[in-house]
Amino acid sequence: MVAENFQDREVWERLEKGRREKAAQGGYAGYGSPAYGLRSLDGELIEDPTEQQIIELIRRHHKSGKSLQQVADWLNQQGYTTKRGQQWQRISVKRVLDRLYGRTPRISGMETQAQAEPLNDHSVSDISEIH
Repeated sequence: MVAENFQDREVWERLEKGRREKAAQGGYAGYGSPAYGLRSLDGELIEDPTEQQIIELIRRHHKSGKSLQQVADWLNQQGYTTKRGQQWQRISVKRVLDRLYGRTPRISGMETQAQAEPLNDHSVSDISEIH
């Protein structure tokens, strides 16, 4: 039993070390679902264009003075859902904005284009038909 626990611990440590190394190199280390706006492709995080457009809509509505709840309500009225297909909640909107404005630590250290470049009013077309 002691040897079995030691082997389990050894395997866990090897996997954890590999995840940290991959994250340090900017790869997706597999810690749960990627953040909204990103997806994993062949072990690397890439931007999800549809989710990036929705992030821009969230940013615009919040910047216009809407509360987090008002933004969530608007997204739900338009038929947008979260990454897992759920209705938007105030906290979901807050998490997207926190990541957008760099208030949440990133495991991989990867910046998305939306985080690295200033956004302009012409960066998103009308996507009301996307759900």
